[in-house]
Amino acid sequence: MKAVSDFNWPVRVYFEDTDAGGIVYHARYLYFLERARTEWLRDLGFNQSELKQQNVMFVVRDMNIKWQKPAMLDEPLDISVSIVEAKKASLKMQQIISTTTEQKVQADVTIACIDAMNKKPMAIPRAIIDLITNRIEQGAKCE
Repeated sequence: MKAVSDFNWPVRVYFEDTDAGGIVYHARYLYFLERARTEWLRDLGFNQSELKQQNVMFVVRDMNIKWQKPAMLDEPLDISVSIVEAKKASLKMQQIISTTTEQKVQADVTIACIDAMNKKPMAIPRAIIDLITNRIEQGAKCE
């Protein structure tokens, strides 16, 4: 399945995100990526608190990050979330952090759906899969 950019989330780099040189500290990119995934889920109509009450949680299972160019203090960034593959209990995503002119970071992320009580893998709820599939199909039609 080809990755379709299904969601974009804007962020600006603040002092708290940078090292002494005004460059975004490498671990802060994880925060940006997590927030974009959370906002992507919210944009689908689900929030983490309500899902947890329904015994559903999403956790990062695997992540591969390529830092390509540094992001700087006050720089506006855009974080995209693209679904690459949907399986029964996991989603493979590609997330890109970029400006209007250049790509800064690429992260390939696998999130797993787990039972909130026993922390074991479980099937992603059908409602979520249906919304993701619908968005992917709509995105593919727009290309």
